[in-house]
Amino acid sequence: MVQAEDLILVSVDDHVVEPPDMFDNHLPDKWKDKAPQFVTKDDGTQVWRYEGAEIPNIGLNAVAGRPPEEWGMEPASLEEIREGCYDPDKRVLDMNLNGTLGSMSFPSFVQFCGQLFSRTEDKQQALAMVQAYNDWHIDEWAGSHPERFVPLAIPPIWDPETMAGEIRRVAAKGCRAMTFSENPSKLGWPSFHSDAWDPMWQAASEEGVVLCLHIGSSSSVPFTAPDAPIDVLVHMTPMNSMLAGSDLLWSPVLRSFPDIKFALSEGGIGWVPYFLERADYTYQHHSTWTGQDFGDKLPSQVFLEHVWVCFIDDANGVEFRDKIGIDNILWECDYPHSDSSWPQSPELAAKQLAGVSQQEADKITHLNAMELFGWDPFSIRPREQCTAGVLRREADGVDPTTKGRGRKDSQGTSAETLSRVVGATKG
Repeated sequence: MVQAEDLILVSVDDHVVEPPDMFDNHLPDKWKDKAPQFVTKDDGTQVWRYEGAEIPNIGLNAVAGRPPEEWGMEPASLEEIREGCYDPDKRVLDMNLNGTLGSMSFPSFVQFCGQLFSRTEDKQQALAMVQAYNDWHIDEWAGSHPERFVPLAIPPIWDPETMAGEIRRVAAKGCRAMTFSENPSKLGWPSFHSDAWDPMWQAASEEGVVLCLHIGSSSSVPFTAPDAPIDVLVHMTPMNSMLAGSDLLWSPVLRSFPDIKFALSEGGIGWVPYFLERADYTYQHHSTWTGQDFGDKLPSQVFLEHVWVCFIDDANGVEFRDKIGIDNILWECDYPHSDSSWPQSPELAAKQLAGVSQQEADKITHLNAMELFGWDPFSIRPREQCTAGVLRREADGVDPTTKGRGRKDSQGTSAETLSRVVGATKG
């Protein structure tokens, strides 16, 4: 039986709240006066300012250690959140407290796939900002503890050729993951069904760089009605990953680029068995008139050759892991967001993995991630020192609570309101 203290956990979906000095060491002098500025406003809230836009850190994005009754959409200052959100040394302590060996962190204020910089009119400036961000993330964030952090780059998403060049550049620095949009057409760019992205797909294939499609990376989230309660949106957000998976599957991408790899981040896995079943049924019943051609394979087989799925808490998905593909499942923690299992991830994961063999549990919790992202922490830190039990002993004295700021009244917030916030500040 899988024991919580024996688990080796690698989270492929966490988040970083970028520190104020992140651009200081990575921008050429030519662009330093154009860099985003971290400022404290008169009301005490803190925001990033870039080209006339203000981007706050939404409180719900950094609630680790805070009681749920204090969660809300109001902006948060650095003083109100855990230092582990923005300080890599403190992050490692929080990872130790949670028994987590490895972490891959998605961006915050620049948006999931660098949409903030894509709106910059001067594309040379925009590229300088993207590259500075990536160099900070790879060299300072992930590079501070290479046995603990999996590097993740953002793309110059406005141009496939430029993106291909950045893929090759970060790959040369040892980074094997880059964010991309779950639905670029929602951002005003070509869809997966276009050949416009071919230079980027080719570069990612050749360099072994995985494209990570996080929910919300289209700057949109699903909601049913403007006056629906916020619970509807929170409940249904993972469906973005199902839509992205379907777009990829029926597009030419997976069949045209045999080495391309995608991760559907924070989308859960319980939907995958039916998704695959429905894909094969659709193909077998409709391909004659739709013109789809998967050769001697079924759509489900092609999907599992190219796409990995990720979960935080998904008992149904784990139960039907054989129908998903044990090699295609990745685990995630989502620190410091509101969906996170921190600081009880080992206990929750062990409960989810009850009845799963040790070999399969190891694949889900760390081996699949290590192979997919070409990341080997055991070359630096001996495997026997990587378990949740050992790591937690290294967190002795770390306080899991975050100082409260008083109850916030978020009741009555509508799905439409949160959707606008996500589109403007995060996705």
